[in-house]
Amino acid sequence: MAEIRIALSKGRILDETMPLLARVGIRPKGDALRSRRLILHTTRKDVRIVVVRASDTPTYVQQGGADLGVAGLDVLAEQGGDGAYQPVDLGIARCRMVVATRRGFDYAAAVRQGGRLRVATKYVNLTRQHFAAKGVHVDLIRLYGSMELAPLTGLADAIVDLVATGKTLRENGLVAVEELMPISARLIVNQAALKRRRPELQPLVEAFARAARSRRP
Repeated sequence: MAEIRIALSKGRILDETMPLLARVGIRPKGDALRSRRLILHTTRKDVRIVVVRASDTPTYVQQGGADLGVAGLDVLAEQGGDGAYQPVDLGIARCRMVVATRRGFDYAAAVRQGGRLRVATKYVNLTRQHFAAKGVHVDLIRLYGSMELAPLTGLADAIVDLVATGKTLRENGLVAVEELMPISARLIVNQAALKRRRPELQPLVEAFARAARSRRP
């Protein structure tokens, strides 16, 4: 039987996918959360876990480096999601994509006046689309970490980023002023592999769907 590869990224995605994997009968051998190995064996001889960067998960699945993967809707939406079949919303890694500014910044007035905003984000495509739909001109500043610093240092008027509890925003004097979309992780599947190996992959897709349903209240 040919090997089935599942692409996962370390961090919250891997942490929250582990219980789902266990429900479908797949457990990594050893400590998957601490291992430095990039290809992990599992309790199913035909299944391997491929550890990739979160932003690379769709590419590995779309290009055939993995048969299935788990990716956040933020990554899929930013990259366009072309070529990746998304059959299951796993309901994990939930958060929101928001616009945030310094507390006291008059965001409503800035948007209403049709002025030009400086916005820091790593989601440049989604951010551009969001503000274009509002008729607002934006100067985009691409950042990859410590996004909250941008408004505090005057680098940007606003940021577009993911927020779970909002604690980091509050501790840095920022507030969420608008929501772009709710985010959760999706199971993605290589469509060519699914057509070619449906007897092997379809039962696994269905098992993930059942596992996701069973964890919901």
